[in-house]
Amino acid sequence: MTHADVAPEARADLDPAVAQEVFAADVALAQLTTMRVGGHAERILVARSSAELAEFARELWDDGEPWLLLGGGSNTVVSDDGFPGTLVLVRNTGIDAIADATLADGEVRVRVQAGHDWDALVAATVERGLAGIEALSGIPGLAGAAPVQNIGAYGCELADVLHSIEFLESGHAEPRRMSAAELELGYRDSAIKQGLEGVVLSIDLVLTDRSPAHGAHQVDGQGIDPDQAEATAPVRYAQLAQALGVELGAHVPLTQLRSAVLALRASKGMVLDAADHDTWSSGSFFTNPIVAASFAVTLPENAPRFPVQEAEVAPTVTSLEDIAAGAPLRASHGAAGTPSRQVKLSAAWLIEHAGIPRGYRLPGSGAAISSKHTLALTNQGGASAADVAELARFVVQRVQQEFGVILAPEPRLYGLEV
Repeated sequence: MTHADVAPEARADLDPAVAQEVFAADVALAQLTTMRVGGHAERILVARSSAELAEFARELWDDGEPWLLLGGGSNTVVSDDGFPGTLVLVRNTGIDAIADATLADGEVRVRVQAGHDWDALVAATVERGLAGIEALSGIPGLAGAAPVQNIGAYGCELADVLHSIEFLESGHAEPRRMSAAELELGYRDSAIKQGLEGVVLSIDLVLTDRSPAHGAHQVDGQGIDPDQAEATAPVRYAQLAQALGVELGAHVPLTQLRSAVLALRASKGMVLDAADHDTWSSGSFFTNPIVAASFAVTLPENAPRFPVQEAEVAPTVTSLEDIAAGAPLRASHGAAGTPSRQVKLSAAWLIEHAGIPRGYRLPGSGAAISSKHTLALTNQGGASAADVAELARFVVQRVQQEFGVILAPEPRLYGLEV
């Protein structure tokens, strides 16, 4: 395999000046990730089709050399030393309807190539009147990364609509169709994230056709004249309902819901904007910790707590109290194998109430807490990957000291320790 050029569009959503250039293999990760930090890879390959992506993967596995798969770069932070191997850029795009006789009336199955921009996908489905992922508007990155992280926001997550993925597993010659159930999706988690090695080539979603062209709609059991109808979806998140000025569970037009989500994300610096350094980040840097309810009661009364279904996921952290009692890290069961009751905490609240305000930065550092949201670590211009890691360690230490909770980073980290 030879070196391939990085497509100009690879940075079109990040820096128009940089996007005018065509990079060869000496491009830095700082130019390909939304955090805008990181050194060079030894070489770069660009996969513009699923077949090419699979071919690159097979050859690299056979070669045995280290390699890194990179989509939109919104969930990856690489050290200043760079990556000691090959960088494979995922750039296969396209959306296709898939015939599926097993679907219920009004359901539509779509296949999305792994390199398709996620928010462009959401925009296309909303325009078509397909409901299911409108609350995931504005999430940066590409479609192939969505099942790895089980992305979610505002009361919706990919697990709600994912049908299957086309997956090339390490050591296998041909891709296979892998169901959503096989992926064992949990809170920002999946079998892939937990170690299943392979490459996502495409994803299949099952969405609901709420377009007037589909016929009479049913909202709360009431039929709507198709000529008067507008594609709608229920509001499932309190903050979103408040922003829309409606009751939780109310139906609003898909376009209105998408606009409200984008506005909320922008207010938190979570919509990419080259002119806004608060968006030079990897989004939420820490996951909201899931802990035993018995530990959560030891936190201040005003600490937000959210119920978690027993089967959702093992705790993402183990409290110091539990460790002292001999519990293993990430223990998920109580006595006799009975799942313990769990609650989800707000990482943003823990950070802020550990004495780390919005906009905080360590002396001399180019990295800072976002001025809009304490959950985001940002590059305020000239930050190094070391700056980001140092700030992340400081946050983890302060929250641990104040509340006995160890925060876990959400993005993939290479050559860095938090």
